[in-house]
Amino acid sequence: MGDPTRRAIVERLATQALAVGELADHLPVSRPAVSQHLKVLKDAGLVSDRADGTRRVYRLNPAGVSALRDQLDTFWQRALSGYQDVVEDDTTTQEDS
Repeated sequence: MGDPTRRAIVERLATQALAVGELADHLPVSRPAVSQHLKVLKDAGLVSDRADGTRRVYRLNPAGVSALRDQLDTFWQRALSGYQDVVEDDTTTQEDS
């Protein structure tokens, strides 16, 4: 998700399922590049695909997105806890002075 093109793909797929060409039409990269990004997202479990005639249609994988959100929530809670520890330590240090 650190790549801006992958974030743009996820944002587009959050509204509707799309084929590679439909995604590429709205991105500043080629269809093969979109396909490579979709492969990474699929390998990460964030998107799934299905055959629709001769094309593949991609959509977000709710289970994968949920797992990512859980990981981000855990990271965020650890960051907030660490920040709170620093603030409380600074407050204790100032009170001792």
